[in-house]
Amino acid sequence: MKSGKHSALLRRENQQGWLSVLPVLALELLVCAYPIGMVLVKSFTNWDGMFKSDPVGLRNYIRIFSDPNFWTLLKNTGVFLLTIPVQALIGMIIAVILNDRIPGWRFFRLVYYLPSIISMTVVGLLYKIMFSYSGPLNEVLRAIGLDALAIEWLNSGPSARFVVFLCLVWSNIGWQVLIIFGGLTGIDPSILEAATIDGAGYWRRLFSITIPLLARTLEYSFVSAMIWIFTGIFPLIYSLSNGGPGYETTTLDYMVYVKGFNGTKLGQACALSVILLLIITAITVIQMRMSNRADDWRYRYGIKSCRTYNSG
Repeated sequence: MKSGKHSALLRRENQQGWLSVLPVLALELLVCAYPIGMVLVKSFTNWDGMFKSDPVGLRNYIRIFSDPNFWTLLKNTGVFLLTIPVQALIGMIIAVILNDRIPGWRFFRLVYYLPSIISMTVVGLLYKIMFSYSGPLNEVLRAIGLDALAIEWLNSGPSARFVVFLCLVWSNIGWQVLIIFGGLTGIDPSILEAATIDGAGYWRRLFSITIPLLARTLEYSFVSAMIWIFTGIFPLIYSLSNGGPGYETTTLDYMVYVKGFNGTKLGQACALSVILLLIITAITVIQMRMSNRADDWRYRYGIKSCRTYNSG
């Protein structure tokens, strides 16, 4: 009976959620439907960006999937996606500390968020200078006798990916802190007070109450960060490594630029954009379904725990 009420409640919440986003969704479709439709149509043509648009069927998609560099782009994007749990973990630790209202917490909240408002082009140029052969990092390594570690960081695939990885983590921690801190302030203090009265210590409250209640906030931060990794790091790659060496730091969105605007293969660029859209949609749907199943599991586990407690 309780499970049926829970399912009805979830359906009602889903309906209310769709109704609340319907106006924005309608506007988004109105603005984006035509460009997306045109990209889809042009992905099946040999388009020069102007008037020439010869149909080529699936040839653009076949060329993309048969190109070994395409799988390198996916590998690079997968490596950069690994920054999301790292930045979320660090952001959650900082947000929990700030939520405890340590002295100067307002100032530290501003300091941590500051890198997030700097243009990614500027961040890329700063890291390019910092990790250049004669940059500050190598000068420090030479000064402490570690000359062997003073290398041209952006001239090697693994080290260049490491620099991009580090840059993505550093520039996005503040955003994660802001999102998670907002989720923490939305937790009803009476829940934590009740747990304290029942004898739960700080760490028990943190891992048994605070973090589980942040599940939806973390889901939002993960999905948003994932979409941004796929579509928003072009300025960073362009200013930091220009996709090099070779294709070692080239991502899917950067390759769209290379094929479409740095070359004349606009049909292939459109096809790559469609593939990128499908990948993002698939990953987002999978994440949301996994999150919904986790919510159902937590609900059933909670009911079972209460029954066990009451029977004892």
